Amino acid sequence: MQQILEPLIEKIRNVKSIDEAESLLFETIKKSEQIKEALEFAKEAHTGQFRKSGEPYIIHPILVAAITAAISADETMAIAALLHDVVEDTSYTIKDIKSKFGSDVSNLVEGLTKIIEIRDSELLPSTSDEKLLTSALTFRKMLICSIEDVRVLVIKLCDRLHNMMTLDALPKAKQQRIAEETLVVYAPIAHRLGIAAIKNILEDLSFYYLFPDEYAKIENFLTSHKQDFQIKLNTFISKVKTLMVHDGFKAGSFEIFGRLKHHYSIYLKMQRKGISIDEILDLLAIRVLVKEPLDCYRALGTLHLNFKPLIARFKDYVALPKENGYQTLHTTVFDDTSIIEAQIRTFKMHKTAEYGIAAHWKYKLGSSNINIEWLKNLQFQNESIEEFYELVKNDLYSEDISVFTPAGDQISLPRGATVLDFAYAVHTQVGERASGALVNKKQASLLTELKNGDLVRIITADHPIYHCTWIDAVKTSRAKSHMRMRCNQRRKEIDRMSSINILSATFSVSVKEIEEWIKEEGIESQIYRVARELSFYKEIIHRFIDSKKVRSIFPAFLQRQHRRLKQYDFENFIVYSADYIGSIEFDYCCHPKRNDPIVAFKIGSKAVVHHKFCEKAYGLIKDNTPMLYIEWSDSKMQGYRLLVTLKDEKGALAKFLSYLAKIDLNIISIKLGDGSSVSNVCEVIFETKSHDQNRLKELLEKKFKLIELVSLTDAYKQI
Repeated sequence: MQQILEPLIEKIRNVKSIDEAESLLFETIKKSEQIKEALEFAKEAHTGQFRKSGEPYIIHPILVAAITAAISADETMAIAALLHDVVEDTSYTIKDIKSKFGSDVSNLVEGLTKIIEIRDSELLPSTSDEKLLTSALTFRKMLICSIEDVRVLVIKLCDRLHNMMTLDALPKAKQQRIAEETLVVYAPIAHRLGIAAIKNILEDLSFYYLFPDEYAKIENFLTSHKQDFQIKLNTFISKVKTLMVHDGFKAGSFEIFGRLKHHYSIYLKMQRKGISIDEILDLLAIRVLVKEPLDCYRALGTLHLNFKPLIARFKDYVALPKENGYQTLHTTVFDDTSIIEAQIRTFKMHKTAEYGIAAHWKYKLGSSNINIEWLKNLQFQNESIEEFYELVKNDLYSEDISVFTPAGDQISLPRGATVLDFAYAVHTQVGERASGALVNKKQASLLTELKNGDLVRIITADHPIYHCTWIDAVKTSRAKSHMRMRCNQRRKEIDRMSSINILSATFSVSVKEIEEWIKEEGIESQIYRVARELSFYKEIIHRFIDSKKVRSIFPAFLQRQHRRLKQYDFENFIVYSADYIGSIEFDYCCHPKRNDPIVAFKIGSKAVVHHKFCEKAYGLIKDNTPMLYIEWSDSKMQGYRLLVTLKDEKGALAKFLSYLAKIDLNIISIKLGDGSSVSNVCEVIFETKSHDQNRLKELLEKKFKLIELVSLTDAYKQI
């Protein structure tokens, strides 16, 4: 019961011929008539096709089918895996597949075909600005195509796994591009589906191509210490077996095996903690497999009574499973001079932990305990591709925590989630009306970061509350998407009312007259643009004056309309007004930072600035207070958010910060890691006088592994 996939992967590496591939396939699945028919059909369809490596193309779908069969034991999935490239790469159609193999197989093949791979010839270089866009596009296609049948995702993961194993035949730039997409798209989906066996291999293969030097260091360390590690594990396993039998477990009723952490998880820990590999305490781990859930706790008792435990490291995912179905007891204990992690689970739990949704091939009948509702809940319809990817990547990457409602209901959230994330997870209306909270019976802010096991009660108001300035503070896609949607509506409403107030102040006429004119012109649906777009504001001014010239018989009115719109430049703002504006100031109620959405009220000859979502400002807007067109000046500092990977060496952070100072970047904030499974990064918010983003990227990429550079101006435009 140890590992099914890893030995299979080793065999796959040595396959060179179609016969060897077929032999391996029938080691993983029974040679039924339908499997044999699908195999012959695929061989005929791919006749004459070859991979970049020069081997016959048919070897690829046969081995993908072998991987699929090994983790799922589902004949339909294995057949679909054999045929997954037939429609895309040959003259056969979905109708041909359906008539020969039935609708279940054809539906899976159709879903796989719709996820059109980015062909090798179209792959972008690692440094391309379009990297996020292409990853997000592939990501969205995968999820959309799998909502009806998540088996599509499982087969696609097996397909990507074999592709990653055969990257050596491709140029280095393409290897890195495929590895990047695997790390940011495929591995997180494998994690979300609970398929740890595939996730770990995908991460290690991606790591090998993306960070070859770091991979080599870890590989060399593990290889040079291999015998020592194995002896320590063997000794510890022997002790635990003896103790368990002594405590009443029957020999043969349980199984224990040892393992080392996989390369990428070691690298992440080194990055998160800022330590070298020889400082990692828990490189060694054992798994204890027992028959019943109660036996898990008996085995835990044996370990804790005989070895000193690190209580802070204990986690109970048996009583509180992760959302992807994962159930295991985690503990870490001292054994002489070694520190060893122990994972205790039943044989059934082990199958779920390794193969997730694929271990429950009858999930469509409701037999799986794995939650796949997240697929249906993703809010992608109304978002741009980039926004969609940004929204959901935290949900996929992050480790889960479990928090509880006052009634004892368990809510799973990504690590780093806030009270407001919890409120939206309970119900959309609870999130919209959240005004405060009690965490573990103590009053807490809605932005309080939750910890595993917290008990949370949300206090709601009798009306919706807008938390538009907090969109970047929440972690979950559910909270972000609902908040963004409501705040977009709110902003449009504010801009519509502001536009009327601006025009009223510009022409010194009543709000009622402006509203009547807007209705006469039939521009109700566009008028909000006056507060957003200077060119549209000027266009509306001309249209209003022209319409009044035709109708007016009063020279005084026409004279009033010909007051010229003047531009007033202040330190950080540009204001446009027909009246003199001598100064600008902030009100005390809100604190807009550079590039936040803002509004300005005309108080005498002053412009008073508020954040656009300020509640006091909203009241003033509704009261038709005279307003001015205002925008941030672009002549000053530009804000950016930077993500980089730092080297595993002493002084790396100091060198990084020194270099930022050298190229004249003003650091606003810095954060190492964020608790996600790919958080081997340093995040920096900085300002600079340079508005040339491409030049900045060139300067940073000369010295560091750049993951992302985003203009904060662009980020605010998304709200």
